[in-house]
Amino acid sequence: MTKFIRYFILFILLGCSAGIHAGELKCGAEQPDKYLALIQGKKVGLVVNHTSLAGEIHLVDFLLAKKVNVKKIFAPEHGFRGEAAPGEEIQAGVDGKTGIPVLSLYGKTRKPTPEQLAGIDVMVFDIQDVGCRFYTYISTLHLVIEACAENDIPLVVFDRPNPNGDYVAGPVLKEEFQSFVGMDPIPVVHGCTVGELANMINGEQWHKANKKCDLRVIPVKNYDHKLFYSLPVAPSPNLPNDLSVRLYPSLCFFEATSVSVGRGTDFPFQVLGGLDPQLGDFEFTPETIPGVAVHPLNEGEKCYGIDLRNLKIVPVFTLKYFLDFYHRFANEKDFLTRERWLNLLAGTDEFIQLVREGKNEREIKAHWQKELTTFKETRKKYLLYPDFE
Repeated sequence: MTKFIRYFILFILLGCSAGIHAGELKCGAEQPDKYLALIQGKKVGLVVNHTSLAGEIHLVDFLLAKKVNVKKIFAPEHGFRGEAAPGEEIQAGVDGKTGIPVLSLYGKTRKPTPEQLAGIDVMVFDIQDVGCRFYTYISTLHLVIEACAENDIPLVVFDRPNPNGDYVAGPVLKEEFQSFVGMDPIPVVHGCTVGELANMINGEQWHKANKKCDLRVIPVKNYDHKLFYSLPVAPSPNLPNDLSVRLYPSLCFFEATSVSVGRGTDFPFQVLGGLDPQLGDFEFTPETIPGVAVHPLNEGEKCYGIDLRNLKIVPVFTLKYFLDFYHRFANEKDFLTRERWLNLLAGTDEFIQLVREGKNEREIKAHWQKELTTFKETRKKYLLYPDFE
């Protein structure tokens, strides 16, 4: 059974539509007739990375071939070529292929400065997201919207499908837990494409600019939120395939614990394990891999836990794994190593409080249902595509 067929069946079992359309799906970047008139003859800044493809061609090369005057490239986490490890500071430089200056948005500067934007007539944002609040590409989006509004520079967002866009789930971020892994009052799984989210951030004016950004979204052709979308390019080093992308919302909370999610292996975000043999029968040993951040407690150490690669049904956002491992540790401090980080990922400190009270998954999810319902109503105002409901 091929990989595609296996995941197709999994998504059918999840209740997702196969998303069959009369026409071919085309991302925003693949529809030059919709945007070239907006950027030709202008000095263009690009917020892009390795996922920014127009068909098989990188957007930078595609635009240069169309005689677009690309002046600057702005690089998010993982860098312009997508090879940097999570959390690794991105250095400014020059793209060796084109000679275009590359400016970092993941280091000391995370928001484009007026100096960086000087001489730019229009900005373009085109990065593949995975639909989770703590995935930092959308934090970069937020700050780009804010900077463009402050500096009176139009922004064009080339939209792409959301591989977790068929549902909404998780706690909604509380303001006191705002960080670069959560900048807006949205749930862990927000169910929006980058374009829809850009319109929401701007429309609700969640950014700090005193006016809205001159924003234009180039929608995906023939997309809807029931569609199963397999990413053609891994969006970051530790999300190498469809399964990891689908499990990512449920497993990311483990980043604040002593339990490894498989960083430093060939199957990140597809396994769970710690140093105690009582944690499970599956064994793996995280090792140093270029461009991959490995859990410092587990690097080079044999881990014991569970292998999720053979799941018959891939779950949507679930607390099952976190609660299961939490209860396997006699001492919470041996499990939860970075409580503040967990609260930033969750967007609230109520989650861990409910876990400590012994609440089950159903009870915990019920706790944030009211805020989730309110978010869903806000989300409806900004949908560009048929919804999953």
